[in-house]
Formats: sequence, structure tokens, C-alpha cells
Amino acid sequence: MTTETLTKPTPATGTTAPTTTAPADLRALALRHGLSVSGARPSLPAYVRQLWSRRAFITAFATARLTAQYSNAKLGQLWQLMTPLLNAAVYYLIFGILMNVQDGIPDYVPFLITGVFVWTFTSQSIMAGTRAISGNLGLVRALHFPRASLPIALALQQLQQLVLSLAALIGILFCFGEFPRWSWLLAVPALLLQAFFNTGVALAMARPAARTPDIAQLMPFLLRTWMYVSGVMWSLDHLARSGRLPELVVTALQGNPASVYIDLMRFALIESFTAGQLPSHVWALAAGWALVAFAGGFIYFWKAEETYGRG
Repeated sequence: MTTETLTKPTPATGTTAPTTTAPADLRALALRHGLSVSGARPSLPAYVRQLWSRRAFITAFATARLTAQYSNAKLGQLWQLMTPLLNAAVYYLIFGILMNVQDGIPDYVPFLITGVFVWTFTSQSIMAGTRAISGNLGLVRALHFPRASLPIALALQQLQQLVLSLAALIGILFCFGEFPRWSWLLAVPALLLQAFFNTGVALAMARPAARTPDIAQLMPFLLRTWMYVSGVMWSLDHLARSGRLPELVVTALQGNPASVYIDLMRFALIESFTAGQLPSHVWALAAGWALVAFAGGFIYFWKAEETYGRG
């Protein structure tokens, strides 16, 4: 909208001189004619409704990314299964054999494989979140849609990939004498809670990474450190009973969200992993982490909605 000018007589000559209308007058004029600021952030309820109306796009975008992920590789989608398995093989060689951390941990291979698959779900979701905006700038600048669609879709892609990879995990459990029990049903709510947690963290990381793409280069180091303190390769319960660390430190390690979701999946799938190895109030912890991460990450991302793709 162009600035309007008015004329008023000058005191000395009686002639007229142009003057500019005040910004308040322009705002009133725009409101009177139903105009609004281009690219303004919608209210939170309106934003949620916009996201829900684009649920088909979110699902289709996630599925398309999953299908195209290994399209240039000769083995194609087999890499979805092979990547976590190869990581687990390397970890077993280093930690299970060379460092012998499997001592005192029954069913170490199912223990390790489950931890690697669950951790990969979290780490890949967060890494995808850091590139959600900066890696799709062409789409962000060309089309108008709620930007949260991108990190949510990428987190959904990782959930779809995990579901496909569970076939390999179940096959390995069969090979080591783990067969379906009623407790396996607990894996469903555990994975759903973890999915909400992952999505929340992906949303939270997408905002600063949109302005500072270098964050995506730093994240692998931070995630690797987080993996080492989350009991992926060793038992935090065994560490607690050994007395090598203060009880407060062990409690903090067991209560961190990655280890909570890993332990819940181990409890669901591995018979020798008992309830006594879980931290206190583990389901409340899992639900709390999911709620805080998703709500906090979503609101934090929404508050910068109008800035994505600019600059």
C-alpha cells in the first residue's frame, strides 16, 4: 500500500504543501479495508489448524523423502536396514569384544541392537530437523504454508524408516531366542512417546539452524556425546550397581530422555531386561519428556514463523 499525502495551507502564503498521513492513520485505513501484514505469524490455534489441514502434504512429503533417500544406491532401500546393523556390528567389536562391556549383561547382542536402533531414530530425527528449513529454502521461499510442516514431516520420515527397520530387529531377536510376548505390546506406546519427543526436539533445532546452518555441522559431535552417556552400548543399571559413579550422576544418566526410551524398548522386547533395571517412574518420565519437548519445541518454532526463508 502506498503512502497517502494530504495538502494543507501554509500560514505565510496561503498556498498548500503536501504532508504525509501518520502511520496510525494508515493502519486504520488498512484495517477498514480488511488488509493485513504479509507473512505475519498467525495465532497459535490458527497455526495448528493450518498444519492439520496440510496433514496429507506432510505425510506425502515424508513418504517421498523416504523413497528417494537411497534412490541412487545400488542396494536401494536395503540401506535402511544395513546402516543400523553395520553400526551395531562396529559397536559390538569395539565395546563388546575389545572393551568387554558385555560382561555382566545377559543377552548382550539383543541389548546392543535394540539400543542402536532406538538411538538411531532419535539422532536421525534431530539431524533432519536441523536441515528442515535451510535444506528446503527453495520450497520455503516459493510457497506459503506453515513452516512446521517440514520438521514434522522429516521426523515422520524417520518414524517410517524405523518401522521398516523393525523387521530386521525382530529377526535378530528371534535368532537369539527372544520370541513374542505380551510385553512386546509396550513397544508401541514407547515408540509413540519417543516420536513426539523427537519431533519436538527437531522443531526446536530447526529454528536456530535456519539462521545458522553451521549448527548442522556441530550436531554430530553433540549427538555422539549424548549417545555415549545414554547407555546404548553398556548398561546404566550395571554402572549404578558397580558404584564407580556417584548415585546422583547415575540417576541423571538414567533419567535423560534417550536412555529412558531405550530402556523402555529393551524392557518390552528382551526377557532378561527386567523392571528392576528401569529408573523409577519410567513411564511418567517418558510421557513428561515427550510433552515438554513437543509443546516447547512447537511453540519455540512457531514464534519465529514469519522469519523463515528471509535474509
